[in-house]
Amino acid sequence: MPRATNAPASRERRKRVVDRASGFRGRRSKLFRYAKDATMKANYWSYRDRKARKRTFRSLWTTRINAAVREHNMTYSKFIAALKGAKIEIDRKILAELAVNEPAAFQQVMKTLQA
Repeated sequence: MPRATNAPASRERRKRVVDRASGFRGRRSKLFRYAKDATMKANYWSYRDRKARKRTFRSLWTTRINAAVREHNMTYSKFIAALKGAKIEIDRKILAELAVNEPAAFQQVMKTLQA
């Protein structure tokens, strides 16, 4: 009995990996052996960096809010504590957006806290 290699399925599997690596440079985009390693590494980085992006943005928002709050003679930590005390539930993303693009609206928030 002849040996069955399952060639069509194997070829399709390898082709799928090489297609995923199409934008890579050199043999990483053409040869299965190297494309497999390159795509595994790319998947690892993309997973890791999706988490890192969230951390990076949160620190950016904090920095922007801190800069805007200090113009009103208050510290960031006191500002966040005052927000919680006044039961104002605006997240840091929106606060940073207000601080940068809508200074008048941010000033209203500050007036609400100081009153």
